[in-house]
Amino acid sequence: MTDISKSLLFTFTIIISFGLCILYASAELQRFAHSSKHDGALSFLVLGDWGRRGAYNQSLVAFQMGKVGEKLDIDFVVSTGDNFYDNGLTSDHDNAFQESFTKIYTAKSLQNQWYSVLGNHDYRGDAEAQLSPVLREIDSRWLCLRSFIVDSELVEIFFVDTTPFVDEYFTEPPEHKYDWRGIGPQKSYISNLLKDLELALRGSTAKWRIVVGHHAIRSVGHHGDTQELINRLLPILQ
Repeated sequence: MTDISKSLLFTFTIIISFGLCILYASAELQRFAHSSKHDGALSFLVLGDWGRRGAYNQSLVAFQMGKVGEKLDIDFVVSTGDNFYDNGLTSDHDNAFQESFTKIYTAKSLQNQWYSVLGNHDYRGDAEAQLSPVLREIDSRWLCLRSFIVDSELVEIFFVDTTPFVDEYFTEPPEHKYDWRGIGPQKSYISNLLKDLELALRGSTAKWRIVVGHHAIRSVGHHGDTQELINRLLPILQ
């Protein structure tokens, strides 16, 4: 090997190593700071399975949320997914966004930031539409990402994209089609997400650490336990 070849190989190796560092850094969960109140307190509401253009009691629940939100002086709202029924949004210009969100949650106390993750029904439509900054231009309250962290000093909330964990959505899709753009190979996506989550949890110094996802790990409800989360996510939380 000539000196020029050695030099080129060394340069190429440095570029690859630097590229890997960039990829690893970009894989870290995005973090959003949300200050708590002056006395250090923090209040927020949590809901899920809600986007029905006001039907199925959505408007009634929204009204009560407004009253409770005012009483508790909430700082923000957390959505655990299935934000728009039945099949998510068709695009970032879908009228369902305003008809199921902006025009429903009109109470003054609900005009704070909303932090949302995707549910399986959201993946049945254009999943990336809900992540689009276009929606934030329509309604600045809206913030939805696959996985991220909200840091409020007293508490850190870790939002986890649980839908890709569930094998049946990949192997036995019945009449539904799922939008897996941005996921890539399922196993790699889950593995990287769990590594990033574990790293973030271990590095957290918050007094309270809360993990939010659409699917329940354990449940006595209709859907029961989510075995994939018991196997992969629960050990990290423990």
